[in-house]
Amino acid sequence: MSDDAAKDDSKDDRSTFAIVSDDFRKVLGKNFQRPVLIETNAHEGPVYVAAEHALYFTTVPEPGPKNTAIMRLALKGDRFPFEAGELDIVRQPSNMANGMYLDRKGRLLICEQGTLDQKARISRMNLKTRALETVVDQWRGLPLNSPNDVIEKSDGTVWFTDPNYGELQGFKASAKLGAFVYRHDPATGQTAVVADSFNKPNGLAFSPDERVLYITDTGANQAPGTYFVDLPHHIRAFDVHKGRHVRGDRHFATVSPGCPDGIKLDTKGRVYTSSATGVQVFSPQGDLLGEIFAPRVANFTFGGPKNDVLFILGDTQIWQAKVRAKGALSRGAS
Repeated sequence: MSDDAAKDDSKDDRSTFAIVSDDFRKVLGKNFQRPVLIETNAHEGPVYVAAEHALYFTTVPEPGPKNTAIMRLALKGDRFPFEAGELDIVRQPSNMANGMYLDRKGRLLICEQGTLDQKARISRMNLKTRALETVVDQWRGLPLNSPNDVIEKSDGTVWFTDPNYGELQGFKASAKLGAFVYRHDPATGQTAVVADSFNKPNGLAFSPDERVLYITDTGANQAPGTYFVDLPHHIRAFDVHKGRHVRGDRHFATVSPGCPDGIKLDTKGRVYTSSATGVQVFSPQGDLLGEIFAPRVANFTFGGPKNDVLFILGDTQIWQAKVRAKGALSRGAS
């Protein structure tokens, strides 16, 4: 912690964050707090839906015949800190749902990893009727592995990662494809591999102007409970060329301890990613600014009426953290 930060007489709870650069104060703001919103099973895919003032997420895979549930948590109050309202099951079982994203029309894009009996796919849910439809479930006739995270670009194309965690974790058959990153165009039905050099492509996010695509690689985590320090646990950045191709592959940041899973950006281009100890925040140049502590965090999202609250999932609880920054939304997003 810097000397200037140490002299700060604000009422922050310093046990909830660490400052590496004083620029991190631009993220934290004054009197930073990170209270628990609710004690519940919450692991992946957090999505805040402003129209409902509710948080959607997926649960930790259950033991035995693995599966997950999609949950909806209503929020009470229009000012931070919010109170937890009714908690509903949206879908259970969910075909091993993992990452999720709210598209431009207010529908939920869902990464269904699949099971031994059901195909993996990217699906789309109408939140009013909860009806599901398939967006994409194959590439050149071969089944997807275990779709992990998904985003929508402002042109309506759907970008997603597809590692082989289902095979490694025993709920899928052997993979028929590599661990690829895809771009799917619903208008044409065409699906293309945009990156094929990852060990375990995981989270992905565009910069606010959609000129840069960030992708996390969690290769250091192979099977559950493993960590291979010599395998990838970093974020890579790509330039987006003509809105549909990526080039200029470069290392953005290595995350430690643990792996970078979920990833988000704020309107200033700062990059937020999960680690084994919390949510780490990097400058647009890749310098670590600081960290918001939250043990066992896998994923998180921006939300709230002003999109300035981080909802952080820690398997057994959800934290809420009010920040000065605002989450970046893809152009055209609802």
